[in-house]
Amino acid sequence: MTQRIVLIGAPTDIGAGARGASMGPEALRVADIKPILESHGLSVEDHGNLAGPTNPWLPPVAGYRHLAEVIEWNRAVHDAMLAALQAGQLPILLGGDHSLAVGSISAVARHCRAVGKKLRVLWLDAHADFNTSTITPSGNLHGMPVACLCGHGPAELVSMSDQVPAIEPWNIYQIGIRSVDQGEKRFVHEMGLDVFDMRFIDENGMRHTMEQALLGLDDNTHLHVSFDVDFLDPEIAPGVGTLVPGGPTYREAQLCMEMIADTGRLASLDVVELNPALDVRNKTADLAVDLIESLFGKSTLMRRS
Repeated sequence: MTQRIVLIGAPTDIGAGARGASMGPEALRVADIKPILESHGLSVEDHGNLAGPTNPWLPPVAGYRHLAEVIEWNRAVHDAMLAALQAGQLPILLGGDHSLAVGSISAVARHCRAVGKKLRVLWLDAHADFNTSTITPSGNLHGMPVACLCGHGPAELVSMSDQVPAIEPWNIYQIGIRSVDQGEKRFVHEMGLDVFDMRFIDENGMRHTMEQALLGLDDNTHLHVSFDVDFLDPEIAPGVGTLVPGGPTYREAQLCMEMIADTGRLASLDVVELNPALDVRNKTADLAVDLIESLFGKSTLMRRS
């Protein structure tokens, strides 16, 4: 049966520290995400963009910037993702900044509980995104979604799924991490997150890293990938608001995506933090679409099972 994919745009930079990620969905469309996926025999519907509040660009209040607006955007994302999953579709969230993952993954977790599936989240990112209002240096909510999903954050975000926490720390595997704030570092350690940082990848290679992150997947596992474009090295992906040197190379990123595709378990996807205002001739969007294509089975040769 042809896989039914839906594209859901969330054009906002409400949780970020730089403007521009609101243009990310359109940049991915300009990079031909829909026709490229369709070229692999996939059925792709573009549901357009969700609506939400504009970015007021205000300072943080009680440790959070734009909390009310972030909540509103995440509710819209949650409802759209959940509707797609309930319709038997594979939703791709086109962000937008990474705070939107609260709504996206809350919907995935809710759906998994309803259908009795296990959930595995792969968080591809330069950052752990495990800050709280008391340890954040900026108040930007795109640095807090993993903490919110694990039950640490404002009630409206923490309770967006049908239970608190939406996910347990052992449901999530972080890959490519190389920038963690000081207080956040202690909190990640206390919570016991599985973090495959760049040192781990340097020492063990991307193949071993992905083997560990994908270990134990079975027919009853829903695999969600949350792909922050700043996961990639800035030399190949300059179009992001938070550049951190030393990320995965093109080939390392391709191997990561190809090994995910090989599992056949990918069931939902976020693509976030693409910032065309900081890009060069849509280079980063083109690369993101190239990697998404690999997530859905593009390979150099026909592989034996």
